[in-house]
Amino acid sequence: MASFTKPQPLLPLALLLVLSSPRAGEGAPNTAARSVLCNGAVYGVGDPFAASLAYVLDELLAETPARAAPARDMYSISPYPNAFAYGRAACRGAGGGAGVTAADCASCLGAAVGRMNATCGHAIGARALLVDCSVRYEQYAFVDF
Repeated sequence: MASFTKPQPLLPLALLLVLSSPRAGEGAPNTAARSVLCNGAVYGVGDPFAASLAYVLDELLAETPARAAPARDMYSISPYPNAFAYGRAACRGAGGGAGVTAADCASCLGAAVGRMNATCGHAIGARALLVDCSVRYEQYAFVDF
């Protein structure tokens, strides 16, 4: 008489493989806006502040994701003395938990800057607070978001 063995379920093995992967439990960053605020003053075309702001935002977008997790946080100041710009960017992840990956941080910061640009135009100051990240720039020094 032939005997049959019951096949072992593959679900536990598949779950183990998924949970042990390097990006287990991670997903796209949450870029829902909590708030976007704009300074009422604006800079004009050809204003030196535009070059300072571009420097600061470029540096924040490039360097903040490379900071150590979980609190990827960076301040920047433009090197141009005729029109300083100051900025801060941070990625923390929802609820201040384990943080987001460098790639997710970069994606979230890009979304935050895009929201600021779309909402604030040529404002001399703006901030975007998203669920997983925040970006702020001003024409004056500051320490908070």
